[in-house]
Amino acid sequence: MPFFSRLEWLLALRYLRARRQEGFISVIAVFSFLGIMLGVATLIIVMSVMNGFRAELMGRILGLNGHLTIHAEAGTSLRDFEFVTEAVAGMPGVVRANPIIEGQVMATANNTAAGVVVRGVRQEDLSAEGAVARGIVQGSLQDFTEDGVAIGHRLARKLGLRLGDQLTLISPQSTATPFGTVPRLARYQIAAIFDVGMFEYDSSFVYMPMETAQVYFRMPDQASSVEVRLAEPEQARQAARQIGQRLGPQYRLYDWQQANAHFVNALEVERNVMFLILTLIIVVAAFNIISSMIMLVKDKGRDIAILRTMGTSRGTIMRVFVIAGASIGVLGTAAGFALGLAFSLNIERIRQVLQSITGTELFSAEIYFLSKLPAKVDSTEVMYVVVMGLALSLLATLYPSWRAARLDPVEALRYE
Repeated sequence: MPFFSRLEWLLALRYLRARRQEGFISVIAVFSFLGIMLGVATLIIVMSVMNGFRAELMGRILGLNGHLTIHAEAGTSLRDFEFVTEAVAGMPGVVRANPIIEGQVMATANNTAAGVVVRGVRQEDLSAEGAVARGIVQGSLQDFTEDGVAIGHRLARKLGLRLGDQLTLISPQSTATPFGTVPRLARYQIAAIFDVGMFEYDSSFVYMPMETAQVYFRMPDQASSVEVRLAEPEQARQAARQIGQRLGPQYRLYDWQQANAHFVNALEVERNVMFLILTLIIVVAAFNIISSMIMLVKDKGRDIAILRTMGTSRGTIMRVFVIAGASIGVLGTAAGFALGLAFSLNIERIRQVLQSITGTELFSAEIYFLSKLPAKVDSTEVMYVVVMGLALSLLATLYPSWRAARLDPVEALRYE
């Protein structure tokens, strides 16, 4: 025999279809349904967007920077970078090790100036760096030689540069002349323009051949650091200990988690706080179910009394109202799940449609650092949200159902 009988289902569904005089109770039930639906959908959407932000930002950051960075002693450059590169490249778990030269300079063109980060890399290393190599929108890395540089498309737009134009870089390191010290200037040709989809890199990074950067920054046969890419980025700290043991104490190692600790922690805290806040929407909707069920029990007092005098058990009465209340929660959770999933999987299209309708920019790359609104649906998190919605909906029906089961038929009929 099933746990819920056919009679119990028929009575529950009948009570959910309110008559004219019971319209107010029906309105509360509808709002309870909408509350559960919007709560579940909002929680799924927000958590998916937060996951998408974290995955996209960390993917872009790790795609453009090494998982480990090896520096010499404070304030000095790596004079033996070739030895460090070869020693690290052969270690287990290391995919690639490449030396870099990095410095901040002023870039000027067409009477416009901007602060940029110049990164000197070898051509083969830049070609192997997936984010930049895949993001080339003009030119080719084949021309990334001698005086050719690669810049982001936003920087090119800001300075009014096109492929083949000249870019002037002004270094804060001065050059002594008979007339005093003057900033060091050098001109380079735009060999490639890239778009990696991250505002900070597209607007402020200039890639330069390693040998050219050594000349420009006056670091002959030297490097600023050596970047190491690992097969398992999550094992960066363990790999750092192993590399440190091989190289010795004269080198300083930083992993990507240390370099981006404030960023990773901020995302995690924001994600947890948003989860707690949005969970309150589902809790409030559950309280709406309680209030609607209590009013339904009060309104159906005479029906309950008649059923009890006809021999209906208290368990049956309780199950009738459990079905009525849980139906609202189950349907609301299912609708919220479908709405949240559909919205999350098409959030970028929805953003573009809303932008075209309103004529305003809803997701500024200058503020959010990404050119597209990301969303990543985590099946485990979605399952937690759905289970939580169902559990709260079921718990919300227990007290009203218990009150209905405890109703005294004599008292109920006396006051009718």
